[in-house]
Amino acid sequence: MPLPESFSGGCLCGSVRYQVEGRVRYMGNCHCRDCQQATGSAYLAAVGVKTADFKVTKGEAKWFVSKADNGHDMRRAFCPDCGSPVFLENTVSSHLTVLYAGSLDDPSWYEPGRDIYTTSAQPWNPMNMDLPKHDKMPE
Repeated sequence: MPLPESFSGGCLCGSVRYQVEGRVRYMGNCHCRDCQQATGSAYLAAVGVKTADFKVTKGEAKWFVSKADNGHDMRRAFCPDCGSPVFLENTVSSHLTVLYAGSLDDPSWYEPGRDIYTTSAQPWNPMNMDLPKHDKMPE
């Protein structure tokens, strides 16, 4: 399926909405413990876009800030009304915004290209063996 160059998404209740005008930079599954806890699942299905192509079109997200394994701030945006995680930013790569694939209006085109932080992957959720695997964040 061809990737869209214009797409939107938001939280469960619709209070926080976003629009992307530009191509997807990467897609992948993050299995780190922080992403597991932030999603309440085995991994974060992540869609990376240029921050310049991303715009919040409705509402204002709340932020939770934690330290990533590289020591930089990881800023996770969520809806203040329904609590849904929507997107995140890492200060080491401020030119990218990472969207939670589940927040896309049409997540059917999501196709992960890799698995990262595989040493933290949960044994009860088998990974796609066809995807490249990385113990940490690839360079």
